[in-house]
Amino acid sequence: MAREYVDITTRNDCERLVRAFYGRALQDPIIGYLFTDVAKLDLEAHVPVLTDFWDTLLLGAKSYDRGAFHPHAALHQKAELRAGHFERWLHLWYETVDELFAGPQAELAKGHAFRLANAFRMRLTAYPRPADERREGLVVTRHGGA
Repeated sequence: MAREYVDITTRNDCERLVRAFYGRALQDPIIGYLFTDVAKLDLEAHVPVLTDFWDTLLLGAKSYDRGAFHPHAALHQKAELRAGHFERWLHLWYETVDELFAGPQAELAKGHAFRLANAFRMRLTAYPRPADERREGLVVTRHGGA
């Protein structure tokens, strides 16, 4: 029996997508720890915010009125978000969208995710990482010949 796909058309569809994606992401061996151990994500509190975000982006709801970047910058300062983390996030997002939906809005969800992931990754290069913590004291360097 062929599976019938429908497009993303309602807020409930956005919530279904968010819940399915985070069900995967929280268990993922590559990025799951960022949500569970570093961000200590309270999924039930976060689902309405993420649903607002995607409902606004995909369906024009205007229910999301926050900035999405700064929480990611704060997370990056705790545990460096690398290109591989964004690639994995995108892979899981695409997989989830494709499993649940098909149509123009589903494609738009993937396109927005791609642009967001790349924009965040590029913007985070200007933010300090945990490895960049300032070290106090004298730094000795050698210049010139051996």
